[in-house]
Amino acid sequence: MPLTTIMAEEIKNNNGAEEAPQMSAREISEQMQIRRNKLVDLRAMGRDPYVITKFDRTHLSSEILENYDELEGKDVVISGRMMLKRVMGKASFAHVLDSAGQIQIYVQRDSIGEEDYKLFKTYDIGDLLGIKGYVFKTKTGETSVHVTELTLLAKALNPLPEKKHGLKDVDTRYRQRYLDMVVNPEVKEVFVKRSKIISEIRRFLESRGYMEVETPVLHSIAGGAAARPFITHHNTLDIDMYLRIALELHLKRLIVGGFDKVYEIGRVFRNEGMDTRHNPEFTLLELYEAYTDYNGMMDITEAMFKHVAKEVLGTLKFNYGDIEIDFEKPFARLSMSDAVKAETGIDFTEITDLEEARALAKKHHVEYEERHGIGDILNLFFEDFCEAKIVQPTFVMHHPVEISPLAKKRPEDPRYTERFELFIMGSEYGNAFSELNDPIDQRERFEHQAAMKAAGDDEACDVDEDFLNALELGMPPTGGLGIGIDRLTILLTNAQSIRDVLLFPTMKPLD
Repeated sequence: MPLTTIMAEEIKNNNGAEEAPQMSAREISEQMQIRRNKLVDLRAMGRDPYVITKFDRTHLSSEILENYDELEGKDVVISGRMMLKRVMGKASFAHVLDSAGQIQIYVQRDSIGEEDYKLFKTYDIGDLLGIKGYVFKTKTGETSVHVTELTLLAKALNPLPEKKHGLKDVDTRYRQRYLDMVVNPEVKEVFVKRSKIISEIRRFLESRGYMEVETPVLHSIAGGAAARPFITHHNTLDIDMYLRIALELHLKRLIVGGFDKVYEIGRVFRNEGMDTRHNPEFTLLELYEAYTDYNGMMDITEAMFKHVAKEVLGTLKFNYGDIEIDFEKPFARLSMSDAVKAETGIDFTEITDLEEARALAKKHHVEYEERHGIGDILNLFFEDFCEAKIVQPTFVMHHPVEISPLAKKRPEDPRYTERFELFIMGSEYGNAFSELNDPIDQRERFEHQAAMKAAGDDEACDVDEDFLNALELGMPPTGGLGIGIDRLTILLTNAQSIRDVLLFPTMKPLD
């Protein structure tokens, strides 16, 4: 049929397109059986799609749509999932979805043969097709592929959610991410950005001389952070082991060993609660640099965030929800005690008596435990009164020594440490120290943590004798930094939950 006489009834706005109607569970079961019966028939005809081992394509949909002038009238080979279909006697239109987008195909009986056209009419929404044909535009100007050869590459035995209502159940979307990406192709863009974020972090660090390394996931001692670990058992050694809660202690061993700049991007595991910002396993970046301190870590953190935002988003100003986040300005810096003083009028630097701190906590309805010291109570005040109010990028510095067992004390006031956390939109995005390299001080802090653990603190760490042995060899002054990749991705993709940026978030089993 000449192209000029092709009917202009191709798929537009999904009107009249074949799609699964809203079905009950029984009807879905019937649909599944019908599709299986079709597969049986195909196999009886010698058309089993699963015997096909490869299909060589020449173009993705976006390449055809973006380069129509070069490709008009030329042969192309594409493949993808059929998402819509309209059968019109001797000719039909369909939309095919591939990894780059969606394109229309025109299927004509006289072009592919009567038998293949008859089979095409039995194909279901969701089936995967291999298509050979040439590029043209329909009467209404839609770029399409006129099919000359059609191959069924895989049969969709389960029906897709019907188009009108889509896949909106959040729980199902997280549990069946593969289905979510088929029905909601825009979801893939989040994970494309996530991949680019990680790539740009690597590019940034490697341009500054950092070396990427890998350290163990299974630890004999849980350490490097205040968190409850997952415990497993090694049968051969007959010992309990822990999934790592941080990357820190092994990376600092490498600084002792002579590397000046190292980093690792890897999964860590914390046996804790789940919410919009926490998943039991998450991706963490940690880096360590010899002969620098927490000020150097602030500089590299700010530069890294700006680099990644510029490369991934193309701008240093972007919206999270209705709020514009400004990375163009220098990131603000203030101490934790100054933040609390600004919000409550209480200057914790002047408080030296624990009972006074407890009285202030009671007065301001800040809940604390008997084991908490003055520094712990300061941190609780910060969490209650300050965290949520920090919107623009801000380095909160000088955490109490009680909550910073791996950070150097401030020479000016040893109650506090050379530590910072980066806060944006009320959430923490980075944590860094001037790393403690005094093995005697480190042993005392480990022993304090061990005592806290014995007193019932499940997040306290044990004494790591091998790490202390490494420090006793001598570790140079060192700056260290940890950044949660998932939270950074949430920020840069305007996502609402950590589950939106994890391909397969942890979910409670349905049974």
